[in-house]
Amino acid sequence: MKKHKLLKFIIIGLLCGMQLIPLYITITVGLKPQTDISSYWKLPSSPYFQNFITAFQTGNMLRAYGNTFIITVCSTIAVLLLATMAAYPLARYPSRFNKGVKTFFLSIMMVPALALLVPIYVLLLRLGGISKYQGIIPVHVAFNLPLAIFMFSNFIKTIPSELDEAALIDGCSVYSIFYRIIIPLLKPVIVSVIILTAVPVWNDYQYSVYFLHKSQMRVITLAVASFFQLSGSSPNTAAAAALMGIIPVVILYIVLQKYFIKGMVDGAIK
Repeated sequence: MKKHKLLKFIIIGLLCGMQLIPLYITITVGLKPQTDISSYWKLPSSPYFQNFITAFQTGNMLRAYGNTFIITVCSTIAVLLLATMAAYPLARYPSRFNKGVKTFFLSIMMVPALALLVPIYVLLLRLGGISKYQGIIPVHVAFNLPLAIFMFSNFIKTIPSELDEAALIDGCSVYSIFYRIIIPLLKPVIVSVIILTAVPVWNDYQYSVYFLHKSQMRVITLAVASFFQLSGSSPNTAAAAALMGIIPVVILYIVLQKYFIKGMVDGAIK
């Protein structure tokens, strides 16, 4: 048993190390001046914070933060509203039609997102949604909805239907049951969906690079990529910009990690 546990800890340590190595190198590069050609694995003798100032000024990080925040918040709220409203009838009324609808939502998760890039681009171009919030936000919502619906519907199935029946006897309508009884019980899964939706949207590059052409619509990932140009690149400044970009995501996860872990277990396994 001791050998088994030791082997388990070694494997976990290796996996954690593989995840932390890129972050460590990003930190070391971001804290070094451009003239420092020492190994990326070596920490700088003294931190060089000018990279962060340069990235903030030349990369227009404040506008990028604003655009990313608006897109992330709007997409997450839309996913929460639509997913909860769709998951409730799918979980409470398991008819053949509803099972087919749920299967359809799950099948969307199997389609590679980039496989639909061309038709989505053509659609947004015809609707005038290129380089606009109303163009990029629905795209994020559409691709994050299936997982959210799956998690919400699985969790709602674990809530006893007797609660709904008791509320109906007390005079509550279906809408009152949904908003006063079901929604408060979904708190752990809501937090999980917030993280699973907000983090990919915040870190999105594949859609932003094609659908957000104007410089005033630049998001965090595009701001980082702007430091790699054909005329010259600045990996130190790009690393500093990337570190500034991941700070909100790290804070969000640290604050909500307790509910996130509980929601993942309750929403996916139950």
